Amino acid sequence: MNATSVVTVERRIAARPETVFSFFTDRDKWLSWMGQDGEFSFEPGGTYRTNVNGENVAEGRFVEVDPPKRLVFTWGWAEGAMPVPPGSTTVEITLEPVADGTLLRLVHRGLPSPEACAAHEEGWTHYVERLATVATGGDPGPDVWM
Repeated sequence: MNATSVVTVERRIAARPETVFSFFTDRDKWLSWMGQDGEFSFEPGGTYRTNVNGENVAEGRFVEVDPPKRLVFTWGWAEGAMPVPPGSTTVEITLEPVADGTLLRLVHRGLPSPEACAAHEEGWTHYVERLATVATGGDPGPDVWM
């Protein structure tokens, strides 16, 4: 795997890891920061399908769920223009306690092209910012990508 197939997004969030983690394992909380609708089975081997922005539907499977430290799931697009098949890439979320809350590190591996990396880096940066807002009790407002 070459370096261009990996996207890393880091963000400090002023909330405890347990709080941040809950936004990855509760349907309504997940949809508060990313997606219009979705079905999730938040357990190892469980699947998800979520309509992210009205046009793009992501699908995958949860590989590891280790509260409140780590979440790993496969990722891809069942519908939409991005040529990344469902389950073909892997997203790893780690949450590290720090003095002012949590350091979230998202690593997305296996993306097929520099264009896919750029698009996913932009997307994850956008959605992690929305996550940081809701995890600290704020309202991210309507998603401008919907």
